[in-house]
Order: sequence, then C-alpha cells, then structure tokens
Amino acid sequence: MTRYESLMEFRFPEFVHHFTRRDTILYALGVGAGEPAGDPWELRHVYEDGLAALPTMAVVLAYPGNWYRTLSPGLDDTLIVHASERFELHRPLPVEGTVAAVPKIVAIHDKGEGRGSLVMSRRTIVDQATGDALATVTQTAFCRGDGNLGGPVIPSPKPHALPARDPDKRVEMGTSVRSALIYRLSGDDNPLHVDPAFARAAGFGQPILHGLATYGHVGRAIMKTFCNGGSATIRTMDCRFTAPVIPGERLSICLWREGDFVSFRASVGDRVVIDSGMAELT
Repeated sequence: MTRYESLMEFRFPEFVHHFTRRDTILYALGVGAGEPAGDPWELRHVYEDGLAALPTMAVVLAYPGNWYRTLSPGLDDTLIVHASERFELHRPLPVEGTVAAVPKIVAIHDKGEGRGSLVMSRRTIVDQATGDALATVTQTAFCRGDGNLGGPVIPSPKPHALPARDPDKRVEMGTSVRSALIYRLSGDDNPLHVDPAFARAAGFGQPILHGLATYGHVGRAIMKTFCNGGSATIRTMDCRFTAPVIPGERLSICLWREGDFVSFRASVGDRVVIDSGMAELT
C-alpha cells in the first residue's frame, strides 16, 4: 500500500466536544474580541448577558487538534503548516452545548519529491441534542516533508481571484502578544505556537500565531464592517494562509464587497499573510 492510499484510508475517531459560555467567550478573546473596551458589538461576544457566538468559532468545535502528531497518520508533524481553511454554517452556532464530528481526509494534492503535499480534511459538526448539522469545516495542511506519496497527481485547487480594483474598505486590527497563548486554549495546542525551541526546529525564528487566530481576527473585521448592528452574519468563509503572523503584529485587512460576497486579503507591512479570501454573508 502506498503512503497515499494509507492516508486516504486513515480513520479518525469521533470527536465529542462539550463547550460552555465560558469557552465561547475564551474563543472570542483569542481572536481579539473585546477591543476597544466598551464597544457594544465587541461586548456581546465576550459578556454572558446577551452572548452571541462568532461564526468563525465553527473552526474549533469538535476540533481534532494537532492530529498530525497525536493520531500518528504517518506525516512529519514538525514540518506541517496550515494552508487554508473553509467553514460553512448550516445554522447559527449555539453559545453552549455538545457537538460531535468524525473528520475524513478527502483529498491529497501531491507537489512531488522534496516539495511536500496538501492534505485536505473535512468534518461536519452535529449538535448532539438535536441531531442538526451546525457547520462543515474543511482544513488543508501543507505537509512540507511529505511529497511523492505514491498517488495520482491532482492539481492544487485554484484560489479565489480578488477583484482587480482598490478595496472598498481597509481595516487596521492589532493582535496581542498573548494572542497565541489565549487562542491555544480553544483546542490547538501545537507547540509551534508557544515553544521557541519547537518553532526553531520547524524553521521559524520564534513561535507564530495560529493561522486560525488570524482567520478569526479577519472574520471580526468583516463582521464589524458589514454586519455591525444588523442581523447579517458570515455564512461561509474561505482563505489561504500565505505567511506567518507573529503575536503582537498589526493586520492591515483589505475588503471588497460585491452583493452578499466579500473578498479579502490581510497583510503585515508588505507581507501578505492571508490571501484569496472569500466570505458569503447571510
């Protein structure tokens, strides 16, 4: 059996996740919510009275965590970085409850010997109390040490094309030097984001912010710009992670609105950190 076949047949366990209002608030804090202090929109995501879950919280529900290491699927976990993330909400997220999901590897895009591969996994998150599907999350990992796996050569997915015009909105948003320390408490305990020695071994000068923490910051920017004060929210959000963010760096987020769709890109200085982004509002 080739490594490709072994990965495609890899079986995940079921992940059951009980979360409380405290967890919902902790996730929001991990993606920067609560600033500026006293902002009514921010407050409703970090205060129990009238609490609402951010739609991007879908990515941490029934989350398999650093499964590349903990489940030993045969990938070099020291050389894996987050490549892209997509979620689709099927209904509004509750602020507490019990959910479950069984992830599955759905595609592998092999770049060849010495070039790594993209491993795409997907899970549908189900509310155990009602049986309703809440969201479907698709995650792609760039496995830098795992090319030439012995399977078919499948081209990488074509990225979303951003509009060829100036953005409609530009949002500046800071990250905290403690962002990664807070965000990891929502389920992603990969030492890449906290351990300097591990980060150096992985080829980084220091621990980097979780891609999904940056993703959550951008989701907040989209919500505050286009959904603040109304009933609209993000239904679908998809993007590529193109460069790391160091906790404490400031994001410059470009947004293009076309009907119910928002295209986006985020940068730190001249470095593009999130690209080819698309969100659908509802």
